[in-house]
Amino acid sequence: MRARRENLFHRIEPLLARVEHPARYLDHEWGSVQEQDGPFHLCMVYADVYEVGQPNLGVAILYNAINDQPDMSCERCYLPWRDMAALMRESGVPLLSLEGAAPLASFDAIGFTLAHELIATNVLEALDLAGIALRSDERDEDDPIILAGGPSAWNCEPLAPALDAVLLGDGEESIVEACACIRDARAEGASRAEVLRRLARVPGTYVPSLYDVVVDETTTRWGRAVPRPGEDVPEVVLKRCVGDFAATPAVAQRIVPYMGIVQDRLSLEVLRGCARGCRFCQAGMTYRPVRERPADQVVGEGVRALLATGFNEVSLTSLSTTDHSQCAAILGRMNEGLEGTGVRVSIPSQRLDSFGVEMAAAVAGNRRGGLTFAPEAGSQRLRDVINKNVTEDDIERAARNAFEQGWRRCKLYFMIGLPTETDEDVVGIARTAERVLAIGREVAGARAGVSVSLSVAVLVPKAFTPFQWAGQLDPGEVRRRQQLLLHEVRDRAIRVSYHDADVSLVEGALSRMGRAGFELVRAAWERGCAFDAWTSEFDFAAWTEAARSCGIDLADVACEDLPLSAALPWDHTSPGVDKGYLQREWLRATRGETTPDCTRASCTGCGVCPTLRVRNVIQGVRA
Repeated sequence: MRARRENLFHRIEPLLARVEHPARYLDHEWGSVQEQDGPFHLCMVYADVYEVGQPNLGVAILYNAINDQPDMSCERCYLPWRDMAALMRESGVPLLSLEGAAPLASFDAIGFTLAHELIATNVLEALDLAGIALRSDERDEDDPIILAGGPSAWNCEPLAPALDAVLLGDGEESIVEACACIRDARAEGASRAEVLRRLARVPGTYVPSLYDVVVDETTTRWGRAVPRPGEDVPEVVLKRCVGDFAATPAVAQRIVPYMGIVQDRLSLEVLRGCARGCRFCQAGMTYRPVRERPADQVVGEGVRALLATGFNEVSLTSLSTTDHSQCAAILGRMNEGLEGTGVRVSIPSQRLDSFGVEMAAAVAGNRRGGLTFAPEAGSQRLRDVINKNVTEDDIERAARNAFEQGWRRCKLYFMIGLPTETDEDVVGIARTAERVLAIGREVAGARAGVSVSLSVAVLVPKAFTPFQWAGQLDPGEVRRRQQLLLHEVRDRAIRVSYHDADVSLVEGALSRMGRAGFELVRAAWERGCAFDAWTSEFDFAAWTEAARSCGIDLADVACEDLPLSAALPWDHTSPGVDKGYLQREWLRATRGETTPDCTRASCTGCGVCPTLRVRNVIQGVRA
């Protein structure tokens, strides 16, 4: 029997004085929806602390989409930090929603955002705190339907046993349809199994319990998901895609938090999708096609939202904001409209060309903090392998332009462990940093305090990228190459930071496991793993012990090269990108051949537009 909907804030209030950051658990922020009448109730859960989850754009979009419906309500929930979670268990207080302090188990449906692979143990922690069975097949008839979506839904198999349904792709429309399906089915007295069968008919919805895992000579060790005999479900579930992007609100964030959050600014989603085709980038493949908002909509809605919320910064958000064909016009008009208000306009990252630097200058005004570029690889050969389409001249021109316009700090993003990488490529990272530093000192002078920061990630091959068949670099070799880079950086004005090899290993293993990987996630959670994306909380020893208990070698899983012809654990879902295209891109990578951006050249044959019946929407002419 489902838990009763009631406000239990009086149960959690006495605990607030005993925990860090009690503002995490307070409701009634400015802009939140307080009238939660339903009768259908959804709770969106970002399974991390409030200050990390509150700025998430996806949660904000779905929160608004449901609350804009006349007969539906949506509340939010964030995962309590360890101190509060311990007190809640000790006091018998279940996980509560933020707006109404209602038990999560009392909702009709719960939606999890799968922001990254390392959030998996947090999902189990949230379910356990809510008093909901961890596995879908162990839940009672009246338990909430557990939905999920987000960037890591593209290989959700290691969490699939915990999920009732997964919404693939753009969620603005599908979340409303899924909730309406649940509402109507339950109103008719449908069983839980029948509700799930009806959900599987909602386009873009994958219901794991209706698929069996088959392991044979055509698959990897993790098998492939196929429809269960007798179930009328698609062999491949295609993602949902909003074709008329301009018909959706440019501003999703309406809530002003009580406390500082990780991205304490207003976000304007100016475009969705990217066609640059970087072969390591999952978002670039799965968010296609490219859809730009008109400048009038961006500027108009942005200015109105700033007046309503009082933020002192607005970020023009997308995978590649300076690719927007009207970027210069948008920045010019927003700067003009906000002149004298003290509100700053920002863009997340800069293109490695003069236009990118010009756009950065347009938003910086008189402020010159640090400028960020992403060459990704230390040699031209390797940049061609990953299809970065950036030359040595591009890097040097962008750096010179930046220093000439007054910047004195530059941050460069690179990766190690890219396919075909050699020691020469790793050394090339140091040499690139030295060239940028030398240009800065030449332009600004030796005493100007010019500095360069290197942030070096480890490649984690992801589903639906051309590198999904490549094995991850072994942790021992990762550390050797990291030390090689540190040895090659000899100037104190160049600072190096790099990702932890063990964290990357766990992320890599979770990225390519099939459904059997759930036992690893559960075993890790049972050993205390949670908040694994936090450096202070990650416990590699516990993950290793959990893997050993399941008969799994993490390095063996993450570092395995997969056959190009094998059926992969995620092949039953699709973002619309043709597998043949990804295979061709992998082969082109091995030959060092680049592929152009289809928004600036002709179609490259990725398959998204004909498969999803959509197209790129470009408002002007891309530079």
